[in-house]
Amino acid sequence: MMYELIIIGGGPAAAAGAVYAGRKQIKTLLITETFGGQSIVSDDIQNWIGSRSISGIELAKNFEEHIRAQETVEVISGDLVEKIDKQGELPAGHLEVTTKQGKSYQTKTIFLATGSRRRRLGIPGEDKLDGKGVVFCSTCDAPIFKNKDVVVVGGGNAGLEAVVDLIPYANSIKLLIRSTELKGDAITQEKIKNHPKVEVVFEAVTKEITGETFVDGVKYLDLKTNEEKTLPVQGVFIEIGSVPNADFLANLVERNQRNEVVVNHKTQATTALGIWAAGDVTDVLYKQNNISAGDAVKALLSIYEFLHKNNITGAHNL
Repeated sequence: MMYELIIIGGGPAAAAGAVYAGRKQIKTLLITETFGGQSIVSDDIQNWIGSRSISGIELAKNFEEHIRAQETVEVISGDLVEKIDKQGELPAGHLEVTTKQGKSYQTKTIFLATGSRRRRLGIPGEDKLDGKGVVFCSTCDAPIFKNKDVVVVGGGNAGLEAVVDLIPYANSIKLLIRSTELKGDAITQEKIKNHPKVEVVFEAVTKEITGETFVDGVKYLDLKTNEEKTLPVQGVFIEIGSVPNADFLANLVERNQRNEVVVNHKTQATTALGIWAAGDVTDVLYKQNNISAGDAVKALLSIYEFLHKNNITGAHNL
């Protein structure tokens, strides 16, 4: 079977793309290991437009239900795409997608919505307490920590911006960094320097996050004294960057130094004809669920135009 579109991913970009593919009646296959994206671990998401508060699990369930409601969208879950090959030049040719389970599917176009994964510290307590006080998105979760004591790990721009996001909410914020100086933008540094809520702890190596059902502390090694110290806190924001899920693309599309897929931000087209992308896998400036969904809509409208222009699809505009 030749699909008109294959969507790869199960987060907000993939969900929005699938809904619009359904509305355009594009013959689509969506392949994902799981639904929900990175937000599935969040207990309380307060910035998903249209919901004052929703858990990551609820959001993932909503994504799946909305996707499966599209009559022209077939869904394969529990599998991962491992490779994409070009078979001739589009529009006459097609693209072939191969999964981890060894299955192959043919399509005229592809929408990449594979997202990214947060860099982790790899320390005790990080996985156990993920979503239970350990968080990776200050923009998403800062309001949850109102009047609480928190730690931010990371001295680059991500760490500094997390501190800025937390200042209106947290009771106190300790920024732990390995180096002897801050490395983020000077303007952002000025926002946190001398702020009464903020303390920067230099030469600190985070060793463990403690707590049974919720975070209650952080242990770190003070490199100046070689002593292990403990901070009693209720939240830990790990802000050491993210890794796009783009390795399987090989040299198919252009990627930047951060391994992000480079796209045309007007259309979400990649440098490979017939392939579009949106969400955290791309070089978009802000990594947010709402932005991923909006960019996915742009991508699908562009894909529809491509299919329609090349007489590939029988879709009609709804």
